[in-house]
Amino acid sequence: MYQVALERVSGYGREEVRDAVARLLEPLGGMGRYVKPGERVLIKPNLLSAKPPEAAVTTHPELLRAVILEVRRAGGVPLVGDSPGVGSGRRVAECSGMMAVIEETGAEFVPFTEALPVAGVGTFKEFELARPYLEADRLINLPKLKTHEMMTMTCCVKNLFGAVVGTAKAAWHLKAGADKELFASMLLELYRLREPDLNIVDAVVAMEGNGPGSGDPCQVGVLLAGDNAVAVDQVAARVAGIPRALLYLENAARRMGFPGTRPEEVTVVGGDPETVLERPLRLPHLSDVQFGLPGFLKNRLRNQFTSRPEVAPGKCELCGVCVKACPPAAIRVEGGRLRFDYQRCIRCFCCRELCPHAALALRDGWLLRLMKKRHGP
Repeated sequence: MYQVALERVSGYGREEVRDAVARLLEPLGGMGRYVKPGERVLIKPNLLSAKPPEAAVTTHPELLRAVILEVRRAGGVPLVGDSPGVGSGRRVAECSGMMAVIEETGAEFVPFTEALPVAGVGTFKEFELARPYLEADRLINLPKLKTHEMMTMTCCVKNLFGAVVGTAKAAWHLKAGADKELFASMLLELYRLREPDLNIVDAVVAMEGNGPGSGDPCQVGVLLAGDNAVAVDQVAARVAGIPRALLYLENAARRMGFPGTRPEEVTVVGGDPETVLERPLRLPHLSDVQFGLPGFLKNRLRNQFTSRPEVAPGKCELCGVCVKACPPAAIRVEGGRLRFDYQRCIRCFCCRELCPHAALALRDGWLLRLMKKRHGP
């Protein structure tokens, strides 16, 4: 059996979060179960992009502070690191409020800049992961609960994709991102290479809608914790009210036989996840209905069965972030405007995820529009 703890929290007040984290960890055995004196403990938050805490794009700095203090109390040496989708880790940590917490608590910031090769354990034969991620004695995963335009939800397992350094993420999107099931399998194989010792989910304010970078903050009011990331993700999905059919990563974990995927394997302490919210989180725009089609039809009808990114009128500042982030190099600036090569576009929506101005909208193909009209969004 895998235990997942749930603790209700009304906001991000420093003392409230500190006390809530202590209560959250108590039924799991406390931080001392996961951290021994003298161990170097890597705390890996979500540092997706340079947004302030109230945008709900990154892990909240007060949760990071509480976890750092718990690690110190257990005798561990706290390190904090991640690799954002775009830009430097330090800048994202500063803008998100996390660098101030790191400096105030005396923790060490370890940006993910150097990668080491690691042999894969499945379909993918090799990964290159951040040195601090691999070399720390303990790993505490600190994701933000958010909706995700490609995978529907991002939480514990998806947060570990940050162990891939910088632009190498784009290469993985190019290699596996055109197929959601294949991308989910890749994330699970990456997770298997270094499973976190502890996962603590920031769902005090989550993100709904077009997450993970352009959605809307949503008050949920809970923290979740457990040592099995797959099990914690299952419970987080129940909190969010996301239908199982749309949980590509969780369904892939079930097919691949990962522990923690069956309800009877998981015990939740601290409350009923189904009663946390009065309504489910609002899901991302439905952007793809080509699943189950034969390959030759997918290739011919992709533009009709999927959504494609396009510029929202009056919002684009031609900053070039999307051009640099696009895995297949399907975006360019020409004639004072963005231009998209939709034959090359793999519909990973990294451009929308990382756009600092929320300047990219989605246009549905005509078959997708027809299906939505007949069956609803």
